[in-house]
Amino acid sequence: MGTRLRRTIYPLSGLALSLALLCGGAVPAHAAIAPGTVGTLKVERHGDHGRAVILIPGLQGGPWVWRQTIAQLQKNHVVYAVTLAGFDGMSVPEGDGNLFDRADAALLQLIEQRKIDKPVLVGHSLGGTLALRFAGEHATLISGVVAVDGLPIFPGMERVSAEQRQAMAEQMQTTMAAATPEQFKAQTLGYMQKVGVIDPQLAARYAPMNARSDIKASAQYMAEDLLSDLRPGLTHANVPILEISPYYAPDFSQPPMQFSEAQKVAYYQSLLANAPNAKVVSISPARHFVMLDQPAKFQQMLNDFLKTP
Repeated sequence: MGTRLRRTIYPLSGLALSLALLCGGAVPAHAAIAPGTVGTLKVERHGDHGRAVILIPGLQGGPWVWRQTIAQLQKNHVVYAVTLAGFDGMSVPEGDGNLFDRADAALLQLIEQRKIDKPVLVGHSLGGTLALRFAGEHATLISGVVAVDGLPIFPGMERVSAEQRQAMAEQMQTTMAAATPEQFKAQTLGYMQKVGVIDPQLAARYAPMNARSDIKASAQYMAEDLLSDLRPGLTHANVPILEISPYYAPDFSQPPMQFSEAQKVAYYQSLLANAPNAKVVSISPARHFVMLDQPAKFQQMLNDFLKTP
């Protein structure tokens, strides 16, 4: 990312995750029905009874990010773990269509084709953004959303004009798409070390999994994320929404990133103000990949949400 763009976004967002470029690992093979494809999604199914849950990973992610989550949920739930086109070895769809639109259409196709009765959508980062979009457009088909550090608008973009957002998105896409495979791997590792997780060993373990994704597809998803403002559609999201906000105090101790845990929660709540039934909760100490930094706390919060009607 160019210096000018960094300087523009950082003061606006005031959040360490404002450059969440590389979000997103392996599930026991015996636990899953053989993966299939629905639209642009690869779909794994785990478990055979209980309330349905659809897990959507973030940018460059795959089912690996939900490994521990799947192991717990499949005991009492039917779990569908999806992979977005272009990520984790998935092929990039042909044509020049909007990838957000294709992902939304594929989620709709999955629910209708598999006759999934009002699933809960659980999305991380970009996946959380897609889950919130789906709730705004198809609320009658689902029973709730858990967005794990995924928001209806990219942090800071609510404070700039549409023209500025367009320029930022174009610069971001151009810069990201130009990376060589070696640069892409290095950037992914740096991201995981500084923003993704607290433990350096976890960063080293999971960064290569993120780096399996297509560079140009990653750049396009990121640009579309910067351009998206899903807040108006949330007025139609008449389902319970739980937003999980990670907080790691050292990342927010110095200006312009100086925020208390309560202030970060309040900021997230402001971005979700249009949703009739949205709640923001914090998990700390944790960075962007909450389910990796704090698996027990994350699982308990998810279990509690799934127990609600």
